[in-house]
Amino acid sequence: MELRARLIVEGFITGLHRSPYHGFSVEFAEHRPYNPGDELRRIDWKVYGKTDRFYVKQYEEETNLRHYVVLDTSPSMRYRYRSPLTKLEYGAYLAAALHFLMLRQRDATGLIAFDERVHTLLPPRSKPGYLHTLLAHLERLVRAEGNATTTRTAVAPVLHEVAERLPRRGLVVLITDLFDNAAAHEELLRALRHLRHRGHEVLVFHVLEAATERRLELPDRPLRLVDMETGETLTLHPAQFRQAYIQALQQFTEHFRRRCLEHRIDFVELDTAQPYDAALMAYLNKRQRLS
Repeated sequence: MELRARLIVEGFITGLHRSPYHGFSVEFAEHRPYNPGDELRRIDWKVYGKTDRFYVKQYEEETNLRHYVVLDTSPSMRYRYRSPLTKLEYGAYLAAALHFLMLRQRDATGLIAFDERVHTLLPPRSKPGYLHTLLAHLERLVRAEGNATTTRTAVAPVLHEVAERLPRRGLVVLITDLFDNAAAHEELLRALRHLRHRGHEVLVFHVLEAATERRLELPDRPLRLVDMETGETLTLHPAQFRQAYIQALQQFTEHFRRRCLEHRIDFVELDTAQPYDAALMAYLNKRQRLS
């Protein structure tokens, strides 16, 4: 897990430096200019000796942004089809890369994982050694046996709980397939607004296996589909429903994106068959706006 996270981040940064975004910062200062009223003992005299300007050291609380990576581990996230990774594996590796990048930037980062309830909560810390703890938990989540038909996705109640339990403002990064009951989507939007009301910045990564879950690219013959969370079955011929399915999903996605935008919530679509560059760029854009 650690090796994969390192390769994802370092490969991304290498590509970033070779791209038109080469000036994009992935490091953040630990000093700020001196302002009248600041305590003189906080002036960094070594920096003054080099620059002939007054800068003060920032305390960890001032320097660090607190991150919470919230990962959906419900049974639907174990779907793969022809993708090299399940949605859960993809989401866990993305979470690992984000933790690696956040700690590299000296930010405090923690992990929350859920299905129909929160079952993992590691508070944000900024010590480099904390990465091993975070990645070990992610590794266990990926390797754990799925509990299909015994647990379901319940994003909205979980986010309401998270909003109440997080004591300090931070950046909440939600990784999920949004495979909740359709009637719960409005409640999910209210839960995201709850996080915003509590002062948190929010970034939503919508992870799907795009070929089948966005475009319904299944064999054109009668198929029996099985719900990974309820065990319910449905027999259909994909060709008869493909166009209507694609249109319905696009309408849902655009509606969800528009509602998120209204409340300054970033919404990013991800495909498990694609690299992580879009996700890491979205995170850096968000982080840059907050610095």
